[in-house]
Amino acid sequence: MPEKQLNEVSIDARKLYTKGADALSRDNLDYAIALLNQALEKEPAFFDCRKALRDAQFRKAGEGKGFFKKMLSGASSSPQVAKAKMAMSKNPGEALAIAEQILNGDPYNSSAHRIIVDAANSMELPRTAAMSLDTLIKNSPKDKALAIEFAYLAAKIGESSKGEKILMDLLRDEYPGDGDLNGALKDLSARKTMTEGGYGALEGGGGSYRDILKDKKQATQLEQEQRVEKSEDVTEKLIREYESRLETEPNNLKMIRSLAELYTSRKQFEQALGLYDRIKNSAMGNDPTLELAIANTIVKQFDFKIEQINPFDTEHAAQVERLKAEKLNFQVAECQKRVEKYPTDLTIRYEMGQLYFQVGKIGEAIQEFQKAQNNPHKKLAAMSYLAQCFAKGKMFDLAADTLRKAIKEKLVFDEEKKDLVYNLGSVLENMGKKEEAIEQYKQIFAVDAGYKDVTPKVMASYSGQ
Repeated sequence: MPEKQLNEVSIDARKLYTKGADALSRDNLDYAIALLNQALEKEPAFFDCRKALRDAQFRKAGEGKGFFKKMLSGASSSPQVAKAKMAMSKNPGEALAIAEQILNGDPYNSSAHRIIVDAANSMELPRTAAMSLDTLIKNSPKDKALAIEFAYLAAKIGESSKGEKILMDLLRDEYPGDGDLNGALKDLSARKTMTEGGYGALEGGGGSYRDILKDKKQATQLEQEQRVEKSEDVTEKLIREYESRLETEPNNLKMIRSLAELYTSRKQFEQALGLYDRIKNSAMGNDPTLELAIANTIVKQFDFKIEQINPFDTEHAAQVERLKAEKLNFQVAECQKRVEKYPTDLTIRYEMGQLYFQVGKIGEAIQEFQKAQNNPHKKLAAMSYLAQCFAKGKMFDLAADTLRKAIKEKLVFDEEKKDLVYNLGSVLENMGKKEEAIEQYKQIFAVDAGYKDVTPKVMASYSGQ
């Protein structure tokens, strides 16, 4: 469902939009919101209408009070959020409409904007998704994953410079030298083929991707590469294309890495690993992101071997357990090598802590998470794991203190904060502090009654059970 322009929507939707836009210009915000919502019910892909609606929603809420509204966001909308999430898998259009109703009264609601992003992506409405991602980033300006997600989507709609600026600002101000951000910037730079002006021609109906790029073969290849899920025939075509180019461009490391990723997607692991070794032996081989890509490929190879085991074999369970143990041992040993090679890379330290936690080496995990929390992006996640480590060691007082510190730093009541608050409740229960634990669960219940088992816990406290 491509996003539509004014001249592409139905007459009824056009009339409602025109009236709504007029009401918006006269600051008749309630009437504008009602009309624009009606237009979107008829034409959910009508982007200019949704953009006008968002303007009306923010103006009604009062953008100057945004900080305080974001702090309170979600308290009265959790039933609708739950309803939208339930609708997502079967009917993303319905989920999109429900989320929009939430934004009518709470335009900063992160849960609703996340639903809109996911629903819009399912419906192939990239500018709609980008608009909500933009708000999510304003709500959580230090969220690296959101920034990277937005940057790729911005490139897709021809606004790559906006996404690149966000990534560069994060690199400069929050995460100097971060491998994920650097990798995303390099990838986006390589993909930067379309200009924003070219996309504008598409919007006006005066051009196409092929016209913009002029070279039809290049345009077709770009469209194929940009697909999130490549079909088998397209993947095979790209592999043949890169294999052919490999003969004439043996030092094109970017292309070699792309080919390795394609081989991995086709479960041709040995070919992929051979190409990765080729890059590793080059001048660009000293790259932690490359070593991580190699490790991830080997892990996928283990998973594939597990999938291939005959489920009717009498030794099936034993074979699966043996391969899982081998995979975990490989992950631990490989990550230890990267820690030794890049001792100041706190992202690797965090990964090492997770693996130690998984194999039950709690003391070692604590040391890694204590280091990893000095990475601003990993700080809260590392503190959460630290608390779990302390709890496993029956050091409940240390676990509670760590969680309280993490909660204090988390302003927005999103999924991460819910998890921290819930874990604090669990720790307090283990300490025998039942009433304090219930107070934690109540905080979650007030914004999301469907979260884990907070409803029965809170209801039981009121009934005296």
